[in-house]
Amino acid sequence: MGRPTDNPKPHQMTVKFDDECKEIIDNYSEQESVSKMEAVRRGIKKLKDDLKK
Repeated sequence: MGRPTDNPKPHQMTVKFDDECKEIIDNYSEQESVSKMEAVRRGIKKLKDDLKK
């Protein structure tokens, strides 16, 4: 088991990106000094406002 955390991430997905999406994630993660997965998580959270209630 990994290190203890207050925010466990038990769910795993495999995704495929086109070249444009990969470049955006690479550039964002480098600019913000975060991992690519953190960049993806931030992008997903931005979709929350688009959800219908």
